Amino acid sequence: MKYVVILGDGMSDYPIPKLEYKTPLEVANKPFIDGLAKVSEIGLVKTVPDGLKPGSDVANLSVLGYAPEKNYTGRSPLEAASIGIDLEDTDVTYRANLVTLSGGGDYADLTMKDYSGGEIETKDAKILIHYLKQYLDGNGLTLYSGVSYRHCLVKQNASPVGGFTPPHDISGKPIKEFLPKDNLSLEIMKKSYELLKEHPLNLERVKNGKNPANSIWLWGEGTKPSLENYQEKYGVKGGMISAVDLLKGIAKLSGMKVIEVDGATGNYKTNFMGKAKACVDALNDGLDFVYVHMEAADECGHQGDLDNKIYSIEQIDKVVEYVVTSLEKTGERFKILVCPDHPTPISTKTHASDPVPYLLYDSGKTVKGQSRYTESVATNQNLFYSNGESLIKRFFEK
Repeated sequence: MKYVVILGDGMSDYPIPKLEYKTPLEVANKPFIDGLAKVSEIGLVKTVPDGLKPGSDVANLSVLGYAPEKNYTGRSPLEAASIGIDLEDTDVTYRANLVTLSGGGDYADLTMKDYSGGEIETKDAKILIHYLKQYLDGNGLTLYSGVSYRHCLVKQNASPVGGFTPPHDISGKPIKEFLPKDNLSLEIMKKSYELLKEHPLNLERVKNGKNPANSIWLWGEGTKPSLENYQEKYGVKGGMISAVDLLKGIAKLSGMKVIEVDGATGNYKTNFMGKAKACVDALNDGLDFVYVHMEAADECGHQGDLDNKIYSIEQIDKVVEYVVTSLEKTGERFKILVCPDHPTPISTKTHASDPVPYLLYDSGKTVKGQSRYTESVATNQNLFYSNGESLIKRFFEK
């Protein structure tokens, strides 16, 4: 038996007036997934426990079958694991986004123009992080370079203080009301702005019509995590395909194989088919289970980019088609679970806690399914899982 989760990060949404009150999932041209829906179980799953924020960290842990209320210690330590940071129990970690702040006056008077620093390329980001390290590292602080705008700061011998806001939650808003209450964190952010705003690389970006990555923004505070080995927990040898450190970190901590794909970017320009082929190759090479994470629809949701959110869903349809048709040729029984981790509505540009639609296909069972895979169809079924762990246990049933 082979198992595949196709995770369309943030692809669920709310009805949109521009789409005649339909969702991107409803208007996207996804003939293969909708055809699969006719022979699949369709329902809803609640991936975000009450009391926790609907981040991709919490929601993906849930879809993978870990109880976030027991296993979640913050987002950044999961990313730290991917970067290769060996954390101590007394360390506190932070996601350090390279962002674009606009406006004049004091730091508090600026506006969050772009939480991704103009989707800065990793090679350029490394230059800026290396520059910042010369001034920020020391006295128990260490800045680490990650991928694109996603980086990590570690404070040694510290305790969590709380009060941090994800930058993608405040796109287009003045930052004054969302600054951290922790004085050290705020001073780090202010200093980074003073260092980066006139950096030659940023001046060149502005000259070329790109947003400058002119500040780091700290959020996602957390402490050293611990996850049960995935193979011991669920009896499958698993692999992770993702462009983002968050998911790679979860994979490393759980003993799953991290499968790298050339051209995987975490946005709608990612190598969708490269991920599909890597999934099939990994299963053919001996893995029992592959989790294919695609960030594109989530990024488009944060940016309010409706057209490319629809495009991303249409590309995910092609990924599902390639994986299913390839596995059918092997003659071995397999299961496919298609779902988002959480909604990222175009109207709000941030995550929501609403239950998400799932599609579960079992090549060894005949099931009378539904007409399509959409939020409304899933809502109308009498199938609801109160957490991701219960759905995954069902998924792995022999």
